[in-house]
Amino acid sequence: MKGPRSSGETCLATQGARMAGSLTPGRGAAAGPLKLVDLDEPQTPRGPHWVRVRPRLSGICGSDLATVDGRSARYFEPLVSFPFIPGHEVVGDLDDGTRVVLEPVLGCVSRNLNPTCRPCSEGHLGNCEHTSFGDLAPGIQTGSCHDTGGGWSTAFSAHPSQLHPIPDVLDDEAAVMIEPTACGVHAALAAEVPDDGVVAVLGAGTLGLVTIAALRAYANPRTMVATARYPEQQRQAASLGADHVVDPSEIRRAVRRVTGSRAIGAPSFDEAPTPGIVDRLTGGADVVVDCVGSSTTLTDALAIVRPRGRIVLVGMPAEVSLELTPLGTGKSPWWGPTPTASKRYPAASAVPSTWPPSW
Repeated sequence: MKGPRSSGETCLATQGARMAGSLTPGRGAAAGPLKLVDLDEPQTPRGPHWVRVRPRLSGICGSDLATVDGRSARYFEPLVSFPFIPGHEVVGDLDDGTRVVLEPVLGCVSRNLNPTCRPCSEGHLGNCEHTSFGDLAPGIQTGSCHDTGGGWSTAFSAHPSQLHPIPDVLDDEAAVMIEPTACGVHAALAAEVPDDGVVAVLGAGTLGLVTIAALRAYANPRTMVATARYPEQQRQAASLGADHVVDPSEIRRAVRRVTGSRAIGAPSFDEAPTPGIVDRLTGGADVVVDCVGSSTTLTDALAIVRPRGRIVLVGMPAEVSLELTPLGTGKSPWWGPTPTASKRYPAASAVPSTWPPSW
């Protein structure tokens, strides 16, 4: 699968995808820039050591759906190269039969840049300063770079620095979860949840669920509260470690009950207080992890985090409408979004073995 070549064609197709995707998620595929085509296997990029990977499984990330439905932020336009083949959550085989998982970021090493930028030299490839330079066409990661191909194909190219052998204990279905789980592990460690603290996780899609599991594995919260919209999400969130799972509309009341905070009960600044309505809390959770990144969830995060608490963004926001006054009145610092660091992959590989069989 690939996108069109011309920017004009891309613009028109993206507008059509946005209209179709606004009706039903994923429907933008019929009108958007994504096409299923037969191509020759890609040539490996110039430079040493590149290898061919043949995917066994390739996941569909939320960012992929945003591209399909024409909702990707225009911020990324100079950071991709057309046409590209999507797919960055990948389990595949090398020519010698080694089963590997892809670490998708195309940092300085894969771009044959020396010296490497400071983030890459410190292992923070997700913060690479040179994703539009070097021997490769622009692209933050495999799945958005013309030169490498992507996982939604029969073969693509990868640099050995991007590949991690998969332990035999993980089957393909568990291994394909390593990349998103690494994001959850990165968020859980960055959250710095205090022992015996209260953490709230907003959202129970894939990123929300892996974050809940990672927080249970690598942090020690007293209480974890999570929001989930659908019954299956609610069940999975509880099974992976959330102590309380509530509908998103109930998160402010839930955190108030858990923390004993006082509530300021006006739904907006120009309305009188209403019994039972919680606009924001005087205290709140020690850490809030937002795995959605919408105007609504970011507003909720500011409403329920305690003063001098911490908000970690895992869901990647685009254009949002947000009241930022709380940041100037004692509310928390932001941290995120959470590009994955290489050192999180070994930790992440230990988490998917705990996934419920239904995953």
